[in-house]
Amino acid sequence: MIGTYAAVLAVCGASLLLGQAAIALCGWQRWSWLSPAVGLALLCAMCWGTVRLWGDGTISAVVVLLLAIASAVYLWGRVEGAGEARRAGWPVALLALAAASLPFAVEGHFGILGTSFNPDMSQHLLAADRLAHGETSQLLRQGYPLGPHAIVVAVSKGLGIGLVQGFSGLTVAVAILAPLTALTAFASLRPIPRTAATLVVGLAYVIASYFAQGAFKETMQALFVLAFALSLRESTRAWGPLSLRFVPAALLAAGSVYTYSFPGLAWLAGTAVVWAFAEAVRTRAQSASPAGGAVGGPTPEEALATGGGGGSPAATGPAAWALGPSPVRAALLALLTFAVLTAPELSRMAAFRHFETFDPNGPGLGNLFGQISPFEALGIWPSGDFRLAPGDGAVPAVAYYLGAAFAMVLLVIGAIRCWRRRETAILAGLSAVALAYVAARVGGTPYTAAKAIEIAAPLVALTILSPLAMRASRPAAGGAVGGPTPEEALATAGGGGSPAATGPAAGRLALAFFVLTAGACSLLALANAPVGPMSYSPALTGLRPLVASGSTLVLAPDRLLADEHGVPFIAWELRGGRVCIEAEGEAGRHPPHGVRFVVTEGSADKPPYPRLRFRRAAHPYVLWEATGPVASHSPCPLIAVRQARQGPAR
Repeated sequence: MIGTYAAVLAVCGASLLLGQAAIALCGWQRWSWLSPAVGLALLCAMCWGTVRLWGDGTISAVVVLLLAIASAVYLWGRVEGAGEARRAGWPVALLALAAASLPFAVEGHFGILGTSFNPDMSQHLLAADRLAHGETSQLLRQGYPLGPHAIVVAVSKGLGIGLVQGFSGLTVAVAILAPLTALTAFASLRPIPRTAATLVVGLAYVIASYFAQGAFKETMQALFVLAFALSLRESTRAWGPLSLRFVPAALLAAGSVYTYSFPGLAWLAGTAVVWAFAEAVRTRAQSASPAGGAVGGPTPEEALATGGGGGSPAATGPAAWALGPSPVRAALLALLTFAVLTAPELSRMAAFRHFETFDPNGPGLGNLFGQISPFEALGIWPSGDFRLAPGDGAVPAVAYYLGAAFAMVLLVIGAIRCWRRRETAILAGLSAVALAYVAARVGGTPYTAAKAIEIAAPLVALTILSPLAMRASRPAAGGAVGGPTPEEALATAGGGGSPAATGPAAGRLALAFFVLTAGACSLLALANAPVGPMSYSPALTGLRPLVASGSTLVLAPDRLLADEHGVPFIAWELRGGRVCIEAEGEAGRHPPHGVRFVVTEGSADKPPYPRLRFRRAAHPYVLWEATGPVASHSPCPLIAVRQARQGPAR
C-alpha cells in the first residue's frame, strides 16, 4: 500500500509541477488545470529519453526529481490563482483517489490490476523489467511505445519499490489527473456540481472499466485526447494573446506518441483539423458581421468582455487570437516543438506499424467476447464487466437501453448548446472520436473498436455536462444571451410551456440524475476489478522455452490461487503449453499421469514428488523434470495464447 501510494504521489506531483511550469514558460502566469495532462506528457518523453542510460533507471529518477524541484522554484510567487486552484482541486483529487482505490479495498490487498480480466500487464511488467536492466524485449524490438513503462522504471528506482507498485501507482495517478484536467471546463461551477462533473468526465464508465483491467495506456491516451481538445479551447480564450498558445497541445501530442505511438495522433490530428476549419469559418463570419456574428449572438465570454454591449467582441473576446499574434506562426512553433520532441521515436514508430494489433486477420477479439456497444461511451451501463452484452448480468437489458436513450438525449442537447455557444474545440474533439470509432469498427477489429469507445468516453461526458459550465458563465441578465439554456430546451421540448416556470428545475434534475447514474456505473466497474499477485518476477516466463514440449504442473501457494487470481496469471505466463495448476496444500502424493515438468516455489533441496530431478532454479521458482518415461496423454489443458488472453468472465 505504501509503495503504491508513494508512486501515486510522485507521478501526480511531478506532473502538476512540470505541466504548470511548461504552461508558464509559454507565457500564461495563472494556474491552469491543463497542467496535469501536459506534465504527464512531458514525463513520458523525459523518462523514455533517459531510462536507457546507465544506472538501471537512476538517471531518469534524478532528472525527474531535479526538474520537479526546478519547476517548483520557478513557479514560486509567479502563479496567480494557486490558492483558488487548491480549493477546487483537493476534493476532486481525494474523491478520485478513493474511487481508484476501490478495487484494492474490495479485494483486500494491493497487486496487479485486472489479472483475470486482461493478462496484458504481464507483458508490460516483463518489458519494464528488461528496460530497467538495460536488456531488450519483444515489445522494445517491435517499436512498441514504452513511455509509461519508463515512468514506472524511474518511479520504482527513485522510490525503491517494485514494478507492480509502480504500475499500480501510475494507473491510479492517471485516474486522479483526468478529473483534475476536466476542471478546465468546470472551474466556474459551485463546489459540489464542479466536483461531481469532473469525476464523471475523468472516470467515465468505460474509463473505469479499462482501469479495472489495468489498461493504463488507454486511460492515458483518453486523458491526452480530452486535454488536447481543452487546450485548443483555451487557445481562443485565456491564451489568445500568447504566441506559444499551441505549444501545450504539441506537448500533449508528444506524450501521446510516447504512450500510443503514431495511432494516438489520429484522434489529435482529427480534432485539430476539424477545429481549425470551424475556427476559420467562424472568424470569417465575424469579420463579415461587426456585431460579432448574428447566429446565436455573442458568447457569454464576449458579452462579459464588453460589459454586455458597446465594445467589439471580436477585438476582446475569444476570437481575439485571430487579431493578435499570427495563428499560423503559433501553429508552426507548436509543430516545431512536436517535431523536436518526437524525432528520436520516428524509427520506432515506423517499426510499430507491423505490430499484430493492426492485422485485421489476426486475433481481433483480444480479451473481449464480441463487439462492444458504442452506447457504453454514454456512461450509463449498469454492468461490472463492460465486455458483457446487455442482460447477461443481474440487470435486465431494458435498463441498459433506457439509460442509453436518456444519455443520448442529453448528448444531443449538449452538442446543440456547444454549437450555439461556439464551443468548437469540444465539438471538434467529439467529431474526431466519433470518426475514429467508425474507422475502427469498419476497418479494424473489435479490440481496436473497443479502445476507440474508451477514448471517446470523456469527451462524450464533457459534451453532456457542458451545459452546466455554460449556464454558470451566463451573464447576470438572466440568460437572454445565446437563447434558452439546454435545461430550458429539455424542459420545453415538444411543448409550449413556460421555461421560466418549469425549465431550469427539470434540466437540473436531468443532469443530476445523469451524474448519479453514470457515477454509480463507474463505481460498479471499479468495485468489480480483480487484483492479482502483489509481486512479479519474469522467471516464470523464462521457463516457457524449457517446458513448452511437455505437460507442466505448477504447485502454487494457496494464497496466490485463492486470493490473488493466480490461475489466470500462471496460465498466461506459461501460455503455449499444457499446464495444470494446483495449490501446494492440496497436492497429492504423485503428480497427474502424463506430467513431465513440475514447477514449485522455494528451495531446490528436495523434490515435491519421487522420481523428479532438478532441472533449473529461476528465483523464486524451481523447475523439476520426470526421470522416467511419461505417458503421451496428459490431463492438463492446452493454454493457447488466445484462451489465456480472454481469461474467465467474472
